[in-house]
Amino acid sequence: MTAGPSDVERVRTVFLGSGSFGAPALRRLAAHPCVELVGIVTAPTRPVGRRQVPTPTPIGALALELGLAPLLTPARLRAPGAVEAVLALRPGLVVLADYGQIVPPALLDLPHGALNLHPSALPRWRGASPVPATILAGDAITAVTLMRMDVGLDTGPIVAQAPVSLLGDETAPDLEARLAVVAAELLAASLDPWLDGTLVARPQLAEGMTITRPLRREDGRLDPSVPAAALERRVRAFLPWPGTFLESDGERLVVTAASVAPSEPGDVPGSVVPHGDRPALATADGRLVLDAVTPPGRRPMSGADYLRGRRRPA
Repeated sequence: MTAGPSDVERVRTVFLGSGSFGAPALRRLAAHPCVELVGIVTAPTRPVGRRQVPTPTPIGALALELGLAPLLTPARLRAPGAVEAVLALRPGLVVLADYGQIVPPALLDLPHGALNLHPSALPRWRGASPVPATILAGDAITAVTLMRMDVGLDTGPIVAQAPVSLLGDETAPDLEARLAVVAAELLAASLDPWLDGTLVARPQLAEGMTITRPLRREDGRLDPSVPAAALERRVRAFLPWPGTFLESDGERLVVTAASVAPSEPGDVPGSVVPHGDRPALATADGRLVLDAVTPPGRRPMSGADYLRGRRRPA
């Protein structure tokens, strides 16, 4: 990130991010002619997997791949030393995408502010889990929002939005990846007019505001008192975390893909019944057909393979 003669008017910029949603935006930011990327802030390296291999965040890995430095990895951004380290880079702008920590006020009050890429049509789905919430609600359209951050939770004024139509079969990872590409394009198109003052942020409306919370493991339980159509959305929304599961024959069966079929006479909500070559969970309204599952201690398999195994004589 050594400055050259053409860098005199470029805005010194720090990127904050940890999850993969921010990776396309970081690539675009690093190549953008109107900014000088002077630092990246991400979560610390953590042990991952059974072997507990030290692994950087997706943003940390990308920064190393692109040769971007300095790479700061504070455990708590709000710690005085962490804030001072970022301010020592003399940023005029902060860009954030999927960072996962509260940004201290000292980093919001920069000459060009702090911009946040948020994967929802704000003010709808503020908070921690906007992508799962979008799928759970069956929304037909969502958006990526570029907003100027303030001290509230996703309450800052909107700089730009890009709408995205949904087909109704999206999983959370697929939708997040699609929105990440849209977010990178939106950021790249908005930076010049934002920095020269021709793009003006507008306050968020109070109408339609919703807040999401962090997901918990128990959210993944498939409750048969809920209609099958809602449970199918839950299966797609909760990939990969917290996942979805049901109790069958005294064991927890993880469900990774499902579809919906009408109820049939004699269905008792909560029972697992054959549906053609696959098992299905009978619900209060319809059957949740289990297209792909992972039994405890076994590999992922199709619902058909699971049903054949259950039918096999002991």
